[in-house]
Amino acid sequence: MSPNPAAPPATGAIPAQRWTYVIPVAAAMYMLAYLDRNNISVVLPYLDGDLELSGADQGLVSGIFFIGYVFLQIPAAILAQRWSARKTVLILMVAWGLAAMVCGLVQTKGQFYAARLLLGFFEGGVWPAVLILLASWFPLRERARANALWMACLPVSSILMAPLSGAMLDHMSWRWVLVAQGVPPLVWGLVWWFAVADRPDQARWITPAEADHLRRELAADEAAKPAAGSGSYLAAIRQKSVLVLIAVYFFWITGFYGFSLWLPSAIKTLSHDGSSTEVGLLTAIPFTAALVAMVACAAWSDRTGKRRQAVAVPLVVGVVALLLGRTVHGAFLQMVLLCVVAAAVYAPYGPFWAIPGELLRIEVVAVAMGLINALGNLGGFVGPYLVGWLTDITGTSLTGFAVLAGFLAVAVALVTLGLPPHAPGPAATPARAVEGAR
Repeated sequence: MSPNPAAPPATGAIPAQRWTYVIPVAAAMYMLAYLDRNNISVVLPYLDGDLELSGADQGLVSGIFFIGYVFLQIPAAILAQRWSARKTVLILMVAWGLAAMVCGLVQTKGQFYAARLLLGFFEGGVWPAVLILLASWFPLRERARANALWMACLPVSSILMAPLSGAMLDHMSWRWVLVAQGVPPLVWGLVWWFAVADRPDQARWITPAEADHLRRELAADEAAKPAAGSGSYLAAIRQKSVLVLIAVYFFWITGFYGFSLWLPSAIKTLSHDGSSTEVGLLTAIPFTAALVAMVACAAWSDRTGKRRQAVAVPLVVGVVALLLGRTVHGAFLQMVLLCVVAAAVYAPYGPFWAIPGELLRIEVVAVAMGLINALGNLGGFVGPYLVGWLTDITGTSLTGFAVLAGFLAVAVALVTLGLPPHAPGPAATPARAVEGAR
């Protein structure tokens, strides 16, 4: 930080507080969201016929979340851009916490479906709202790393919470696990309200000079982008790149959630029906590999500007590992492959979500990201249900995993052939930033 608040920061300097204020609070918030979304994957193997769910029913319970997830994507993105990302997320945080608690109070299969649908409805607007928030704090040359560090909450949530859920299941019913895990978002809402600001000029912990420095960098990013046509929201869906990104995300997320939501069940089988605590601890291992891959891939992407390759190469690795899972035998080798797949399907997150901000101006990027996330996440319904249905038919989840490899392969083809090799963005940003800071 500059010792004189009235003077601009040194050339090229960017206030480091953003990484310690904005990212951790947002990551903890979404970690709780991801827990309430994915705790069902740990709970399902231990329902013990309570609601009489078949494999396909269990896939539907997991996947129906993403039907509700669609509806608030674009409205929340627009609210975050035009009103306040901070307020939008707070309202949704309280609502999803209550919906998560309801999931533990259901008495019938139909009620379980409805509760999960409601949970998805309220959680759906959080992702695009936070992406809009990050776009106000991090220039393009840092965007993949900022996205990845925030999105690292996804594997971190599984690393920490899968063992926690497993241990809780050893001491209480699955109903109380779901109810108890719906409470933390209500508490964290207070932290969110007092710690997060929508823009640098609204934060108490940043100097006016530093805020102006960031404003100049972000303005330089916008100036380098192609014009958004009329500036209307329809301009977002008219662009080929947005349609390609929707398709890439759909096929990728089908494989992603089809794998991640059924991972605890696959590990339970590999562990010869071990205790819930043991399964929870083993489930954390692949997500640890995923965390390392996410951060490394994002850093490489920001350094080189090769967003397309940073998405495609990990997914190719995932395809190979999923197919090898059909041929190898032995719990250890299969566990290694599960770790490789987890790393592969998580690694593209930071680079992928940096692409819309590089291709689209601020006038349309909010609705574009909402649209990509809304339609792409329908794959979150398809993947779990497909694996559950194939597990019922074949008696093993490995068949479903092999089919998911095909979805990832389509995502690779789309990102490789449908997107330009280099988007206008990170490579040019440092020079513009220096000019703007002078």
